Amino acid sequence: MVARKPRDKPVHHAEDFGLDVLESEDDMFRWFLLAYLFGKPIQSAVAARTWQLFVDRKLDTPWTIKDASHHSLVRLLDEGKYTRYDEVTARALHLCMDYLIREYEGSLLYMFESSADEEEFSRRLQELHGVGPKTAEIFMRETEELFARRIE
Repeated sequence: MVARKPRDKPVHHAEDFGLDVLESEDDMFRWFLLAYLFGKPIQSAVAARTWQLFVDRKLDTPWTIKDASHHSLVRLLDEGKYTRYDEVTARALHLCMDYLIREYEGSLLYMFESSADEEEFSRRLQELHGVGPKTAEIFMRETEELFARRIE
């Protein structure tokens, strides 16, 4: 039996989805939502398609996601083919948005500005429900420039 070489996962960037994280706080959140979905054990095409459903339905702010009913999030996730993870992801998104709103006024930029360095920013991101090291890594690929600007 011949061992298969593991397939490299695609590396996604915010600009691939028309997002400018450095210039728009709305785009920063949309990128976070996409990174959140990419960080789950699901195909990246499914994550991207599901993210587009969130954007198309105007569920692309912490407040609109938090205010959406659990049932409506589950339906949207099902439509995006998250059928095995629909309930747990809907619950996790509600908890994540609740914490982001309560602790950082719903602003990832505020979280960034409150963080002394990239390590602290990563730690704060991972305090959000459902955000682990992989999701933080995906999201932070696009925020490196913000930390570089601090040094200048």
